[in-house]
Amino acid sequence: MTVPQEPLWVLGYGSLIFKPPPHAAFRVPGLIRGYARRFWQSSSDHRGTPEKKGRVVTLVSYDDIIAKSSFLLDVKKYTSGLKNDFARDDLKLWACAYYIPAEHSREVKEYLDVREQDGYTLHEIPFEIHQDGEFKDEELKRAVDALPVDASGKHILTSKVYIGTSENASFIGPEDVKDTAKIIEGSRGPSGENWEYLEKLYQSLVELDKHEKDEYIEALVREVLSIRSKNTAE
Repeated sequence: MTVPQEPLWVLGYGSLIFKPPPHAAFRVPGLIRGYARRFWQSSSDHRGTPEKKGRVVTLVSYDDIIAKSSFLLDVKKYTSGLKNDFARDDLKLWACAYYIPAEHSREVKEYLDVREQDGYTLHEIPFEIHQDGEFKDEELKRAVDALPVDASGKHILTSKVYIGTSENASFIGPEDVKDTAKIIEGSRGPSGENWEYLEKLYQSLVELDKHEKDEYIEALVREVLSIRSKNTAE
């Protein structure tokens, strides 16, 4: 018996923001809570090679951050106004979710399983949709209206997302941004230069987030640009 396909929501917090999955009919902006975005995942298949691994982003969970002092110090360093006794929801980052029509959901899932390798595994996490005004497309409006609403009136989507957890072999863990910047500036892989990945992510986040900045990403961009400026001068 053939099992009917259902529409698929896919969450993008890294390269999926600037390189959407195929057949994405719609994109909606919003917040992920309870995680920090970090370039703590090594890349040997996209933005680096097995001999010279690059860096790509993953999500670091609140539980890991609270449990590990080195994680906690890093998150506090790049999160202005974060209290010592911060709660899970105090951690937030801008991302986007893609709506994949039912007829393409299986194909897209298979595509992402190949694309998101090297330590990434599939998870489901809540995503808080932030949209200015009404959705104009009726199909998208129906899909969003079917989602539960939280106390603040935001629609909450439980979305598929690929994460390189702290247990996977390619997870680097806390790394000084100066060291990460040196690796990013000097790495490239089958998908292109590592700097291109960071640059496109940064530009996409600037466009996506009109309210607040990702302090960690901004610090990393400054460090890479400083290295590139020095190299050019020499």
